[in-house]
Amino acid sequence: MMKVGAITIGQSPREDVIQDLLPLMDDRVELIQAGALDGLTREDIRAFAPGQEDYVLISQLQDGSPVMFAERYILPRLQQCIELLEEQGAELILFLCTGDFPDVFHSKVPLIFPCKVLNGLVPALASRGKIAVVVPTPQQVAQSEQKWKQYVQESTTIPASPYGDQEALDEAARTVSELDVDLVVMDCIGYHTGTKERFQKLSRKPVILSRTLAVRVMMELLS
Repeated sequence: MMKVGAITIGQSPREDVIQDLLPLMDDRVELIQAGALDGLTREDIRAFAPGQEDYVLISQLQDGSPVMFAERYILPRLQQCIELLEEQGAELILFLCTGDFPDVFHSKVPLIFPCKVLNGLVPALASRGKIAVVVPTPQQVAQSEQKWKQYVQESTTIPASPYGDQEALDEAARTVSELDVDLVVMDCIGYHTGTKERFQKLSRKPVILSRTLAVRVMMELLS
């Protein structure tokens, strides 16, 4: 049995994410989790509110509610998660977030960042370099467009929360259906397989789901 660590930027366990990941793993993998916001109250997290210049992240608390915060506040807590999972015997650690993290972490085991997986794969799959990107909140649109212009010729970012109203996601899919793009990137771990299937049907475009893509890459390393 191999122990694999999973780190959420919110609170663990993220059963909503894991339910999509487990069918892609085999029975040789034991998943152990840690969260950057574990042990914190909503009042504690309020102090992490993003300012105008901050890199914005969004995740979910144990009660299922979404929460938004600045990346800089949780970087030390993410390092603590890495160390905790290493102590518990993790041989590889998967980040359950598509955020673009700075190169500040120290680990004795391989770290898999879905962001880096997407950055490498999406340009290879977008034949004309034209993509649509779906992110959870309007506060992430500018940072998404700033990022993706480094990797593709043209990107259009549309906000629609994985933790919000289904109609907003449907409206985003209908908007994408009118765009001339090669594919759609669901750029948040919060989007699930049901979201992808519905989005694909309404937009009539190929859709990349970050959570399942990341675990497929992980299993390639483990197989």
